[in-house]
Amino acid sequence: MIPFFMVAFYHNGIIATSIFIAAAITDFLDGYLARKWKMCSPFGAFVDPVADKLMVATALVLLAGASGPIVAVPCSIILCREIGVSALREWMAEKGKRGSVAVGWSGKVKTACQMVALTGLLWAESMSGGVLETISISLLYVATLLTVTSGLEYFKAAWPTLSGADSG
Repeated sequence: MIPFFMVAFYHNGIIATSIFIAAAITDFLDGYLARKWKMCSPFGAFVDPVADKLMVATALVLLAGASGPIVAVPCSIILCREIGVSALREWMAEKGKRGSVAVGWSGKVKTACQMVALTGLLWAESMSGGVLETISISLLYVATLLTVTSGLEYFKAAWPTLSGADSG
């Protein structure tokens, strides 16, 4: 889906926005249904967050390139947090403590805010800006604040292990 999204971004913003919305909706639904129907698998638990992050990262990079520093700065902060938290989760899993950095409520709110902001920016990009772009950029900054806050929560939860304080 990402290659189609990228091509659409440069040729038809409405289609790119539609692909992004479809990805966001299917991401929500597949996770919800897998949990509801108890059909979770190790493969799904690995692939789902990777696919989600790749789609979001692609949108962030494309929008940063198209919009300049006003979008590139929060996009860079979001990407750094995502890489940092992913590495933290992998390291904590190695230590047998993955549960202490499981996705929490703040992470879910952050993701929802990011998805709405990115959808608005993608749509605004196809319409050459306007009020939607201003609102979406503001929402992107809110999402960035939530991103940093939730990232700090994960690192705070992992601090005893990171610092060696829980090693006995």
